[in-house]
Formats: sequence, C-alpha cells, structure tokens
Amino acid sequence: MSLSGVCVTAVESRPAGVLKASQSTNHRPFGARIKAFVALTKPRIIELLLITTVPVMFLAEQGVPDLWLVLATCVGGYLSAGGANALNMYIDRDIDALMDRTSQRPLVTGMVSPREGLVFGLTLAAVSTLWFGLLVNWLSAWLSLGALLFYVVVYTMILKRRTAQNIVWGGIAGCMPVLIGWSAVTDSMSWAAVILFLVIFFWTPPHYWPLSMKVKEDYARVGVPMLPVVASNQVVARQIVLYSWVMVAVSLLLTPLGYTGWFYTSVALVTGGWWLWEAHALQTRAKDGAVGAKLKEMRLFHWSITYVSLLFVAVAVDPFLR
Repeated sequence: MSLSGVCVTAVESRPAGVLKASQSTNHRPFGARIKAFVALTKPRIIELLLITTVPVMFLAEQGVPDLWLVLATCVGGYLSAGGANALNMYIDRDIDALMDRTSQRPLVTGMVSPREGLVFGLTLAAVSTLWFGLLVNWLSAWLSLGALLFYVVVYTMILKRRTAQNIVWGGIAGCMPVLIGWSAVTDSMSWAAVILFLVIFFWTPPHYWPLSMKVKEDYARVGVPMLPVVASNQVVARQIVLYSWVMVAVSLLLTPLGYTGWFYTSVALVTGGWWLWEAHALQTRAKDGAVGAKLKEMRLFHWSITYVSLLFVAVAVDPFLR
C-alpha cells in the first residue's frame, strides 16, 4: 500500500466524532471561526519570515527605508506566507489528524472545512501577488509567488513524504523573504541578498532537525521520513554540526565583500560561536547515547530562533554604525 493509502486508511479509522466535527462548520461561534482562519496562516512562523525581511530592507537602503514600503512589504509577505501555510494545512490534513502536535489544527477539528481552507489559501495567494505587484514591485511579486509555489508544490506535495532531504530543499521557500526584502527596496538583486539567502538555507536544517528529533514518533507514525525518523541521533547531530559550521562561515562573508562592518561581524562571531557550542554539545550528548529529556535537543531549537533574530537585527543596525 502506498504512503498516501496508509494515511487515508488511518484517517478513515478515526472515531466517528472526529469525522463528524470535520464535516460541519455550521454552528461555530464567529469569533472562534475568525481565530481558526488566522491559525491557518501560522502567525508564529510568519514572525520569523518578517524578522528576515525587514532588516534586509535597511541594509539595502543603507539606512531607514520608506516606512510605507516596509509596511506594504510586511503585509504582502504575511498574505503570501499565510496562503502557503493554509494550502499546506489543506494538503496535509490527513497526516495532521494523526500527529499529536498538529491534531488541533482548524482543518482537523472541523472549525474550517477543507473547501474553505482551499479557497482561503488560493485567495491569499492571488491577493498577495497583486498586492506586491501593485504596491511594491513586480520582481517582489514574482519572488513571493515563487516562494509560495515552491513551499506548496515542491516541499509539501513532492518532497515532504518522499525524502529525508525534505527540509533541506524545501527550506528554500523560507529563504525567499530575504530576496523579497532586498528587491522591495532596490527592484534588483545583490550578492548581499544571495549571501543572506544562503545563511537561512543552511540555518533551516539545524533549526528544524532538533524539533524533529523531539517529535520523531509523530512523523514516524504517519510515514514522513524526516531525517531523525530514518537516521540515528548520532547521524542527525553530525549533520546539524556540519550545516552549522557552513552557516556561520557564510554569515561572515558579508564583511569582506564590503556590505557590513564591525558591528555585524561582532554579532555574527558571538552568536555563531554560541550556536556552534550548542551544536557540538548536542552531538556529544548524542554520541553518549542520551535520549529523551537528557538529549536536550530543544536547547538548540530555541537558540536557533534567538540566533537568527539577533543576526538580522545586526544586519539592520550595522549601516548606522559604519
């Protein structure tokens, strides 16, 4: 039986109450429905995307960019990423119903019907593309649409259920806000934007793999081959260390190429050094056979969010100190 067949069979075997809830949205409170549609956009994830978008606009401007342009770019980015996330939930609703951490998503609980989720996602995709094209520029619009299609089609529909490299290549969609932020200001591309794109590209696997280690039973249950599902903790930790070193090295390229100065370099060195310390500590614990709480894999996951936030704040501040 195919993977999709296993998932469909499992969903069909859910208790009747769950099926009934997922088939009807008629008597739901209005406020709860609004909250459910917002949840479809995954606001917490979009926060990270905006953290990498706005600072790049400051770097591209070498100062304070037009604030209306920043607002328009942020709104467009939210709409685009929100549409991609809604479509992701529509496609993955079968496996979301079987995973503990996703079992309360709106399309699983029935707060939003699958048809509503699909229409909502497609509408946001169309509106966001027009928003960028008309209020920012068309280069940013096509980059935004490309990121959405890459996340929905390449990652969600093709890679996620087929290969342990899913998050590596699927993570390209999460790198695109860097290019969008730069293009919004300059209507062009630059090596600075490419370097920051690569920082996020190499950041994504060691950011997400620790979380995958924590919830690998969830992924194993639905047959999604995240790396921690198909490889030992030692192998995953070694890959995390490898990607971490490349990420830190790439982050330091901005200064010798003349795009940043001492402030960004100092922040990149300190935060990157701490990241490498945490990554090697995780590898040591994995080699020692630590499991469960003793593996402490979420320490690196939480630090990864702090790292990317501090690094991109430094990107924004550096032009004012040069």
